[in-house]
Amino acid sequence: MADMTPPAGAAGFLAAHGWAGARIDPLAGDASFRRYFRVEHQGRRAVLMDAPPPNEDPRPFLEVARWLSERGFAAPVIHAADEEVGLVLLEDFGDARMREVIDTDDGLTVPLYESAVDALVALRKHPAGPFPAYDRAVLHREADLFVDWYCQAVGLDVDREGWRAAWDAVLDHGLPQTPVTVLRDYHAENLMLLGEGRPLGLLDFQDALAGHPAYDLVSLLQDARREVDPNLEDVMLDRYLAATGEGDGFMAAYHVLGAQRNAKVIGIFTRLWQRDGKPRYGALCPRVWGYLERDLSQPVLAPVARWFDDNVPPEKRGDPMVLAR
Repeated sequence: MADMTPPAGAAGFLAAHGWAGARIDPLAGDASFRRYFRVEHQGRRAVLMDAPPPNEDPRPFLEVARWLSERGFAAPVIHAADEEVGLVLLEDFGDARMREVIDTDDGLTVPLYESAVDALVALRKHPAGPFPAYDRAVLHREADLFVDWYCQAVGLDVDREGWRAAWDAVLDHGLPQTPVTVLRDYHAENLMLLGEGRPLGLLDFQDALAGHPAYDLVSLLQDARREVDPNLEDVMLDRYLAATGEGDGFMAAYHVLGAQRNAKVIGIFTRLWQRDGKPRYGALCPRVWGYLERDLSQPVLAPVARWFDDNVPPEKRGDPMVLAR
């Protein structure tokens, strides 16, 4: 579990920006080295993000937040920042996170997913921001996390050259003709309800790239952290396609990027368990395997599906913590 003691420089940073004597309470850690604290002072509330160098750099978060805000999307307002020490004081979006809201009230599931899909439709109307390209090299590097971490953890000696060749055969489908801003971690735990008339609040977008619009949609509808019913996925896909006029080419990209993302996530979650001592992530892998296998059943992914059939037997697809015993 992450140490949630406030960073040594927090009190001085807050004092320098008008929050002297503020109360600092742990809020959350995440899969990275970032930590979050709720700050309260004289009736005001804010969130303190600790993104300590050299492991973290808050500047991409600040850049993407500004870009989103300038285009009417609800990124947190930046109250203050010290980029050198990695401290940022943010608008507090409260506690109404989409994940918990729909888990509590199933009647809100469809309207909230509709809002999340509609936000992606709005995002794609803007030319991509000044962010690095989500290109073939990045997609390959991410996919390699599966063989580097998961396969190693469960004792599989796999065909690495065949892995790259299989992805080379399908990745053109995931490369856009017109890139859009891809937030890359767009799912129910990173979307906040901000009240009537306000759009969904966006979190955890510091890794934004310029890539294919299908990526964030598959991140939302094949959510590694909560089960998304396949029927709900289909309904939301229909909504997105109707709003954008997309067709078969987009769906090919959706499944290719879904398979790539899910393979990557299984690798990352294995690394979080094995290297970083965060066992809860290994237990999420069976769900992600379910999404991955659904994507692999699509004809467009036949080369990758054959690689999995040849290299990862069914009994080796699951929780790496269990399979490594």
